[in-house]
Amino acid sequence: MERIEHHACFGGRQEVWRHAASSLGCDMNVVVYLPPAALQGRRCGVLYWLSGLSCTEQNFITKAGAQQHAARHGLIVVAPDTSPRDPDARLGVADDPGYDLGQGAGFYVDATEAPWSRHYRMQSYVAEELPAWVEAHFPASDARGISGHSMGGHGALVTALRNPGRYRSVSAFAPIVGPSRVPWGHKAFTAYLGAQPDRWRAWDAVELIAHATERLPLLVDQGGDDPFLAEQLRPQLLREACEASGHALELRVRPGYDHSYYFIASFLGEHFEHHARHLGDAR
Repeated sequence: MERIEHHACFGGRQEVWRHAASSLGCDMNVVVYLPPAALQGRRCGVLYWLSGLSCTEQNFITKAGAQQHAARHGLIVVAPDTSPRDPDARLGVADDPGYDLGQGAGFYVDATEAPWSRHYRMQSYVAEELPAWVEAHFPASDARGISGHSMGGHGALVTALRNPGRYRSVSAFAPIVGPSRVPWGHKAFTAYLGAQPDRWRAWDAVELIAHATERLPLLVDQGGDDPFLAEQLRPQLLREACEASGHALELRVRPGYDHSYYFIASFLGEHFEHHARHLGDAR
């Protein structure tokens, strides 16, 4: 592992690391924010952030203003890249010309179809390998929360639902709640998982809610003026699934807000408060 960036920030330290990810068969860049409490030697809870389509590990740390909230609550923040990468074209990592498939668009699933299955195992990486790496090398406790935006919001919900007992809190901004029913999901799932829709249900939050064995409170923020709201996001599907299954959901539709990081930055502090209640506040 190699630290490739480090910056003092809100009394803590913003770092970027590169490490060999065995589940993906490539090196991955991961941002780690260490709050002042962690630098003082205290073990802190960890909030994992999953970013959206076409993002890298950099978007969240440069646009969301997350560090001030993490410092205030004493939470470590970890945000990986959104897919395996092959910058030198040496590893044969599959790609696609579109922004919504391939590198930058891993959809946080474990692909089963060639050529994607060789490297695109983002669920194994996010849920298993990444937390093990973080807890082995940083002053992190096993108190984990997970959040994300758009494709990453889908990833956060699905990862929490597929791994009961692994996370204490979950939230999302503008998540793709039912990828089996929207164009982004149809394209990605057909490529990564095959053309049989029955295989997609295990990666769809709306489908997973019905059979969830754990009742984590869900917090979702959605911009009311999001241009993807009606066709790609459809948060009402999650609300209906939660109502039918008795799963607690706080869905906040914010009038006037769109899909951008301006929206995320406006309400991210409330999400940190939500996670800090469950992960412990190390102030």
